[in-house]
Amino acid sequence: MAAETAYVPPVADYAFLYRDAFGLDLVARATGGELTADDAVEIISGAGEFAASVLAPLQTVGDREGARLVDGAVRLPDGYAEAYRAFVEAGWVTAEAPVSAGGDGLPGVVRAGLGELWNGSNAAFALCWLLTAGQIHALDAAASDALRETYLSKLVSGEWTGTMNLTEPDAGTDLGAIRTVAAPRGDGTWSIKGQKIFITWGDHDIAENIVHLVLARTPDAPAGAKGLSLFVAPRLLVNEDGTLGERNAIETVAIEHKLGIHGSPTCVLSYEDATGYLVGEVGGGLAGMFVMMNSARTGMGFQATGIADRAYQQAAAYAAQRLQGAVMDRPAGTPIAEHPDVRRLLLSMQSQIFAMRALGVYVGDLFDREQTALAEFFVPILKGWTTEDAVTVTSEALQVHGGMGFIEETGAAQHYRDARIMPIYEGTTAIQSNDLVGRKVIRDGGATAEALFAQIEATVETLRGLEHPVAARTAERVARAVEASRRATADLLAFGSGRDAYAVSVPYLMQLGTLAGGWMHALAVAAVLAHGTLTDEDAARLASADFYGAHHLPRVHMLAETVAGGEIV
Repeated sequence: MAAETAYVPPVADYAFLYRDAFGLDLVARATGGELTADDAVEIISGAGEFAASVLAPLQTVGDREGARLVDGAVRLPDGYAEAYRAFVEAGWVTAEAPVSAGGDGLPGVVRAGLGELWNGSNAAFALCWLLTAGQIHALDAAASDALRETYLSKLVSGEWTGTMNLTEPDAGTDLGAIRTVAAPRGDGTWSIKGQKIFITWGDHDIAENIVHLVLARTPDAPAGAKGLSLFVAPRLLVNEDGTLGERNAIETVAIEHKLGIHGSPTCVLSYEDATGYLVGEVGGGLAGMFVMMNSARTGMGFQATGIADRAYQQAAAYAAQRLQGAVMDRPAGTPIAEHPDVRRLLLSMQSQIFAMRALGVYVGDLFDREQTALAEFFVPILKGWTTEDAVTVTSEALQVHGGMGFIEETGAAQHYRDARIMPIYEGTTAIQSNDLVGRKVIRDGGATAEALFAQIEATVETLRGLEHPVAARTAERVARAVEASRRATADLLAFGSGRDAYAVSVPYLMQLGTLAGGWMHALAVAAVLAHGTLTDEDAARLASADFYGAHHLPRVHMLAETVAGGEIV
């Protein structure tokens, strides 16, 4: 029976992305020369060693032991507390936090790589930092000086962790249906009453305090989302001198028993006259929470890439040693990795993962350069497309294992189970596609989409000037995919804001994600061919791009037909 393979951080891919793929040193541009691509590769390499040695060994432990509710408190799997202390002491929390919040402010292109490493090694553990990071951004944007000093500083240091409290039993996607109430007490504090469900890392035993960021409705607030305000509610109250005081009136009612990510406690929290502190203005809660939500949605792209790569690595390792049947046109004793269809599956996974990884770095670069319109355009695509494709990748990884994929001891099934939540939480794929279509395409008449198409066409022209068969094939395939996407965008705009547009919003999002993946491979082809003499690694990148163009990019044309059809009635 195959054993779970060790995690191998994809340092070489990040070195290529930072140094070559986009035609310049992305890190130097992002930091004004304070850091270079070489510095970033060193950071990724160090983080990879930490992820592989400290976090990855706990992935299976977390899955099998899971989080447990004992006497009203959550207990995490063995080793998690020690790993978190090591994570904090190594400086990874502070490193990623923005300078304005008191962190080191690593650029987005580097945070993309770190996000994949944390999730590839242990996605359940990484969710703690993902939520804390989002809360850091939210408080940095809206918190008062007092809240920053008391709470933000402790989050940035890693001493405390953060959560996002939105969902209620009758208020999931519809945040306007939230019924949790926050009433002023007259002393600057607020009394919070209500119940929140699906709270990731809502309770645990690895940090001394947990800071909940809570959406609640104030008395006499208008109905709907405009009546929501944002509050900080700590698990342990903080005394005036900064020391920790008594337990706040927040009870952990239950933890959910989930399909996957068992090491991540998903909690039901009851607020029973709990003490909270207003963040920003009354009625401004949704705007403040969206800062955290956008951070989390971008982080989901990195999580999808990480889980997909971990599944691929295990499938590739299994296929390289598994002997089963005679392999066509290969000598006796050849492992299943050389069966034509297994090789197809492995190339399929690898080419998708590179596209996802590269797009994550590209979106990080857009935020680094403050290319806000295009960056925000890509957030729902990054979240929706990568998470949907990660489910496919982890399913294919299980397929490579054959019947052994169903056996939990191999570890293949865990990746699939862990990945299946990603297209749902932090906003389902339909929520992402509604955002893309309604706010990012229809609202500006397709201008941002057209700007993207023009950038991709510029890369196509570069490839057409290169004398190489892969460059020629990639240019032709990507050019046709751009035209199909342009037609689909026109069809979407012709639908206007009616049901037709939203009935095909997910196919449209997946179309643009697939196109963006093809663009990432096109950029890689141009960068590789600029090397002159090609290495084995260069040849592998060309093969990956060629495969993506032949096997994945054609989905763009199918999806364009779907978009043109609108809602079928």
